[in-house]
Amino acid sequence: MRSVSLPQAELPGIRPLFADLLSSFSRVGQFYRHPPSLAAAQAAASTARLEPDHRKALVDALASQNRDGDGEVQASLDRLAQPGTVVVATGQQVGLLGGPAFTLYKALTAVRCAEELTRRGTPATPVFWLATEDHDLAEVNHAWAHSLADGPQRIEAQSAGTPGTAVGSVKITDPRLSEFEACCEGLPHAAEAVALARSAYGDGAGFGRGFQRLYSKLLERTGILFLSPMEAGIRQLTVPVLRNAIKRAPELADALIRRGGGLKSAGYHEQVYVQESTSLLMLFEGAERIALKRKNSSFLSESRAYSADDLVHRLEGSPLQVSPSALLRPVMQDSMLPTAALIAGPSEAAYLAQSAVLYDRLLERMPVVLPRASFTVLDAASRKLLEKYGLTVAQCIAPRHEFESLIANSLVPPPLHDKLAASRAAIGGRLQEMEAALHEFDPTLAASFGRSRKKIEYQLERANGKVAREAMRRASTAGRHAARLADWIYPNENLQERVHCVLSLVAKFGPRFVDEIRAEIEPETADHKVLFP
Repeated sequence: MRSVSLPQAELPGIRPLFADLLSSFSRVGQFYRHPPSLAAAQAAASTARLEPDHRKALVDALASQNRDGDGEVQASLDRLAQPGTVVVATGQQVGLLGGPAFTLYKALTAVRCAEELTRRGTPATPVFWLATEDHDLAEVNHAWAHSLADGPQRIEAQSAGTPGTAVGSVKITDPRLSEFEACCEGLPHAAEAVALARSAYGDGAGFGRGFQRLYSKLLERTGILFLSPMEAGIRQLTVPVLRNAIKRAPELADALIRRGGGLKSAGYHEQVYVQESTSLLMLFEGAERIALKRKNSSFLSESRAYSADDLVHRLEGSPLQVSPSALLRPVMQDSMLPTAALIAGPSEAAYLAQSAVLYDRLLERMPVVLPRASFTVLDAASRKLLEKYGLTVAQCIAPRHEFESLIANSLVPPPLHDKLAASRAAIGGRLQEMEAALHEFDPTLAASFGRSRKKIEYQLERANGKVAREAMRRASTAGRHAARLADWIYPNENLQERVHCVLSLVAKFGPRFVDEIRAEIEPETADHKVLFP
């Protein structure tokens, strides 16, 4: 595939904090320990040390969770067992059918960064954190699949889960694979994508197990290790940092409140609102994961109050019962892993600007935050349509009515288009001359005329729009072309990578798509890439 690049800062919805992390680190350096570079990750590696017993227990737990892996997985485990090996970590919620495509891009970014660190002399292994402990079932129980006939289609699995239950333990009663198969109709690699879906989810697997099965297949030969926090051997390694977080909860909440104020003073935003009652902890009461609030020296659930000693006792007796909230979760992760670099998307990078104060107090170290790779992928038909209408992908990443207007304007016959443009320019120029003359005579009259001038210019633009819409109406195929481009490039008025599920891209491009994306990732390039055949 060939590619062109767009700065991520120019993409819709990118907030200033992430944009400055990528391109103006001096503005945000107070919120992160390291600049986003592999050289910084090599420096951070010197602080990412593990005691030998801890490292052995970690490798044993990961070996158990990755027992279905190939030879590359075993090589990664062997490498991680060696003193001095660090981790490039990433992770995501365990979405149906692999979740949105950016999930794959995150995993492959971790793979490529680990490869590059190893090449530079810092042995590294990629690790993917499966967010099986997350309790937001509505985030993972569906996927968007692309249909040639109908555009993006929402597929929602039926499951045995109830609100508040950790999604990793939720069984899928019906993954709606027949709906996915119908969406794939007419796509060149539909059979391969459906086979992958059935092998991952066809036997009643839960969200966590199905997700891991799918990515183990997609990412075979990459050596990436999967880590689920809902396993006793893993959670035993987190007891020290969670115990510390319980005992220092007031101090940590105060530090986060001050960090939030610092972010706002610098013109940025708090990804998570923190107040004095924030505890950073959650508790499993039965199967339900419940946020704890803090009041004086107590931690409050919906049913009872716990002292700090109560929580520590419960944690030490059954580590799986005490769970971190969003800001504490990455710190818990990196307390058990020798993480030198963390691959993050825009929202996660914002979380980490807040979590940095927890890293400082609980770990006295923090990994480098590196941006995940970002892609829009064109098929041959989309590329030809862009060429036909003289459009760029950047122009398509816009609200649909704006995008349709661009196509409509391209259909106006050139002589008429030129005449309309010349007329608008000429009339606009004469009106400005009249307004300037009136201003010299009487500024009040000029102000009144200025309002009239804007109305005239509005009517001229409106007439131009009517001409474009009529051209669109006469070219009956143009509307279908506009819909097709929008549905593929900017579905649901969102970036392609945030909507289309991974298996939709496999259905269109085939399993080789994974290797093509891997080859396109440049670990120190933060631009959004547009790939096309």
